[in-house]
Amino acid sequence: MSAVSRLREDISAAKLRDPAARGGMEIALLYSGLHAIWAYRLWHVLWQRRMRFLARAGSQLTRWLTGIEIHPGATIGRRFFIDHGMGVVIGETAEIGDDVMLYHGVTLGGRTRDSGKRHPTLGDGVVVGAGAKVLGPVVIGAGSAVGANAVVTRDAPEDSVLVGIPAKARARRLGEDTRALLMAPEYSI
Repeated sequence: MSAVSRLREDISAAKLRDPAARGGMEIALLYSGLHAIWAYRLWHVLWQRRMRFLARAGSQLTRWLTGIEIHPGATIGRRFFIDHGMGVVIGETAEIGDDVMLYHGVTLGGRTRDSGKRHPTLGDGVVVGAGAKVLGPVVIGAGSAVGANAVVTRDAPEDSVLVGIPAKARARRLGEDTRALLMAPEYSI
């Protein structure tokens, strides 16, 4: 896929997920989540080529400009979208599938200082609500929704809904609309 095709795909993903999006030009110029993702891709290439210091310096510049910290060692799939973005942190060994969406204040962080896999893995189509923390080398199955301010420290199967502190997983009900879980404070604990 060409770079221009990838940019268009990112803009289309933002239009699909953000009801406030008015057009491609607005998204391309004003969406800090998209800017952070685009910068991450550049820093990730440098990271893979073992230019680690330059990659980390670039990611810190991006953090300073956007308020979003994505470690250049993280692995991120296609059509990833960060809505609003401020305060998002994505750790070095995090793995994010395709069509994933994060709201502001989300942390995909570690719980240990050990080397190796220490950050979460999010399957395809996962949505993580505002302020949620997903900590450690946990796996969140495809199609799952993590509620606002939930603290996830255990694996969850596909099509789960995770709410609470610590988060408890339950199966998504047939036809259930989980959008309210992502922002409403009454669902956060």
